[in-house]
Amino acid sequence: MLGSGLVLAEELPPPPTEVAAIADATLYLELLVNQMPKTELVAVQQRAGRLYLNSEVLRTAGVSLPGNPQGELALDAIAGLHADYDSQNQRLHLQVPPAWLPDQQVGERNLYSATEARSSFGALFNYDLYLNDSDDAGSYLAAWNELRLFDSWGTFSSTGQWRQAFNGAPSGETHQGFLRYDTSWRFTDEQRLLTYEAGDLVTGALPWSSSVRVGGLRLSRDFAIRPDLVTYPLPAFAGEAAVPTSLDLFINGYKASTSELQPGPYTLTNVPFINGAGEAVVVTTDALGRQVSTTLPFYVTSSLLQKGLVDYSMSAGSLRRDYGVRDFAYGPGVASASLRYGVSDSFTLESHAESAESLMLGGLGGNMRLGNLGVLNAALAQSQFEGDNGHQVALGYQYNSQRIGFSYQRLQRYGSYADLTRVDSQDLQLSQRSEQVTFSLNLNQYGNIGAGYFDVRAGDGTRTRLLNFSYSKPMWGSSSLYLSANRELGDSQWAVQAQLVIPFDLHGTLAMALERSQQGERLQRVNYSRAVPVGGGVGYNLGYAAGSERDAYRQADVTWRLQSVQLQAGVYGSSGEMTRWADASGSLVWMDAGLFAANRIDDAFVLVSTDGYADVPVRYENQEVGRTDAGGHLLVPYSSGYYRGKYEIDPMDLPPDILATEVEQRVAVRRGSGYLLEFPLRRVLAASVELVDANRQVLTLGSHVTHVETGSQAVVGWDGLVYLENLAPHNSLQVELAGGGQCRVAFDLPEAQGSIPLIGPLECK
Repeated sequence: MLGSGLVLAEELPPPPTEVAAIADATLYLELLVNQMPKTELVAVQQRAGRLYLNSEVLRTAGVSLPGNPQGELALDAIAGLHADYDSQNQRLHLQVPPAWLPDQQVGERNLYSATEARSSFGALFNYDLYLNDSDDAGSYLAAWNELRLFDSWGTFSSTGQWRQAFNGAPSGETHQGFLRYDTSWRFTDEQRLLTYEAGDLVTGALPWSSSVRVGGLRLSRDFAIRPDLVTYPLPAFAGEAAVPTSLDLFINGYKASTSELQPGPYTLTNVPFINGAGEAVVVTTDALGRQVSTTLPFYVTSSLLQKGLVDYSMSAGSLRRDYGVRDFAYGPGVASASLRYGVSDSFTLESHAESAESLMLGGLGGNMRLGNLGVLNAALAQSQFEGDNGHQVALGYQYNSQRIGFSYQRLQRYGSYADLTRVDSQDLQLSQRSEQVTFSLNLNQYGNIGAGYFDVRAGDGTRTRLLNFSYSKPMWGSSSLYLSANRELGDSQWAVQAQLVIPFDLHGTLAMALERSQQGERLQRVNYSRAVPVGGGVGYNLGYAAGSERDAYRQADVTWRLQSVQLQAGVYGSSGEMTRWADASGSLVWMDAGLFAANRIDDAFVLVSTDGYADVPVRYENQEVGRTDAGGHLLVPYSSGYYRGKYEIDPMDLPPDILATEVEQRVAVRRGSGYLLEFPLRRVLAASVELVDANRQVLTLGSHVTHVETGSQAVVGWDGLVYLENLAPHNSLQVELAGGGQCRVAFDLPEAQGSIPLIGPLECK
């Protein structure tokens, strides 16, 4: 019988598996795809030991199956998919190829988020007064000025100069009195990245074309409106992650970013702060610590446009004549247009056209990235001027890396080629040819070597060829050595220079130089200078030069920068030919019904207002730039248009009863305009009140206090003290005692300001 029992046991079927133990059931399981959990439980059908899942559930989980099957699917029948049912933790683990999962874009193509630029109504007057007095040429006074009006409708600007000679100075050589330079209006459409201009302006141009001054209209694409936008193509590093992975990006050996990846294909698009050739190393690390390192070379150049981007400029008007000599002088009508289009991330198309009554010009060119080997540029232009034809050919190549820089540019003109610069200047001759080659080599701690060759054949046939070599090397501390040699070919003499610069941490910078000119003259120079501190102060410059064939040359000047003006004075020259000069420059701004003085404002500015509170410290980009005046204003003159700057106030010196609801703001200002940035400050009517009962004992800790007039509530603290805000001159309090019962008390707020008063003890009845 025992033997029979053994035989019978061997004939039994195998025990059921974990999945087969439960038949025809609906399981609600946590779904994990390539070790990444999904948020919701999913319904899994189990029949005859097989697991079934609806195709819509897989699509919701981000799994794209080949062939896109529909309906209920048997998981074990899908090739490439592995399913594992964890009954103990009620989980369903799916492992799929990474290509079935969604693509991931890691990183941002923009430097930071776009910010709406602002402008307030106001006026600005820039001035620069310059007085010059020479021993041999008399004296003169020149006053340059710029008037600006700005608001949401744009910016109106007009520039000019007033000049007056006296003290024996010849008055017929230069214009006397007032001379107008430019008058224009500009408006920027930030949504369309367009700038509209009217008045005196400069036409747009490409590297192989020319610009001219006209009085007229201009429409142009303006990418400067969006400093966060990167317009040139950036490298993209692609790959796949089978499981959750950490990704580190190294650019030229420096860690650029760290990202967390979900399973699936990914594209890394972080902005590399580099121009030229580089090397990226992508390191992925999974949950078990396994690392995979991939090296990817790339080439970045700002001369290209991203695919699909368009940059253009169109101008029309009358040519400006005798600029800087006459106020209003305009010539024939002309038109000019330039266009750049990103055909692909490797090729940018360029075109340019010009027209006048006597001129027609058209040209086509482009920039092409040669993989990681640099950028090739070429252009061909054809012109017809007064019946004569001509053409221009431009060709160039650039390559830059951490160690090597090389550039070659050649421009050749044939026949009677002409452009708008010749329309109103018949005697002007364009150069026949220009060629330049530059080379640089970075030797790291051993310095930098540079070389250049320049060859220009002028319109009259004369030829100039220059050869230049340079070497620079950092020395001890922050000092540096600079050597240079240049020569005009055809001349047997070299001009050489050796300069040693030694900065001092507190007192300035010393520079010593030895020179020999092409004429063989030897010259020794010594210069000692101290830069003006950014926040204001005094800077100076002292120089002395002595040569074998000239009198000793001396110069000295001092600069005093105040918050409202910059003053300068100096002297230079040799014995008997000394020149003395003085300069005062700054700006006057009318805004918020007030007049404010500041240093010269070349672009945008911000007027900070603190609601009339004086002596409040103001910081710009974490640096203190001054304190508000008696009217609660401070003008911050240095700000780049459309840059999102950070402005802060420090309320620590304000009286305790003054509340600052906002102490930091980021704002971008339209180019050439100003903005009134308000930091609201208000006085808080508050007091600390000591409450006692009829026995002069402090009220119980934790009693609830209600301010009858406003309904605000507070709690009695230690020693019967309660702090109350938003009080009125006369106040009533109702108290719910912690031990039960109620009482009331009334009091008047003292008129004293600057501190929070302590009132009491008050008897609560």
